[in-house]
Amino acid sequence: MEDISLHLLDLAQNSISAGASLVEIFIVEDTHKGQMIVTLRDNGHGMDESQVKRVTDPFFTTRNTRRVGLGIPLFQASAEATGGQMYIKSCKGRGTEIKAVFHTTHIDCLPLGRVDDTILSLILLNPEINFVYSHKKQDKHFLLDTRQIREVLGQVSIENPSVIEWIRKYLSDGLEEINGGV
Repeated sequence: MEDISLHLLDLAQNSISAGASLVEIFIVEDTHKGQMIVTLRDNGHGMDESQVKRVTDPFFTTRNTRRVGLGIPLFQASAEATGGQMYIKSCKGRGTEIKAVFHTTHIDCLPLGRVDDTILSLILLNPEINFVYSHKKQDKHFLLDTRQIREVLGQVSIENPSVIEWIRKYLSDGLEEINGGV
């Protein structure tokens, strides 16, 4: 993977494949500590304890369509390449949480990438799924919650071109603000 946002795209698609109706993505950047914590939480089918123990093995997958599952092992490898780590909590029937700690000052730390494009793509490709995207950087915080957007929209579809353009601009402006206008 070229950047962390592509890992998030892959992990979120795994969540959706696991029956999630809600996917939450949290990014916490602490530039003083040189650390970024990336968490994805869903309300999908979840995994039992034996599956959680095996899920970091690239030759293990819960899918029937292929024999390998590289998303989680690659995400783990990316975090560990920076001296960080990855944690998984899951409960059968209740969902899964994957959290990775990246040391951003390490030479092998991937860039965050175009997380705004990733979030927008997830929303557009899965309009029936609710997404929460929370991004904190120092004392600044950005939040997008499609449940709130749907509440305001009423009968208007989240797939409406005007809504899509508004979401694109909201993401872009929000990330620009938390990054100090960069």
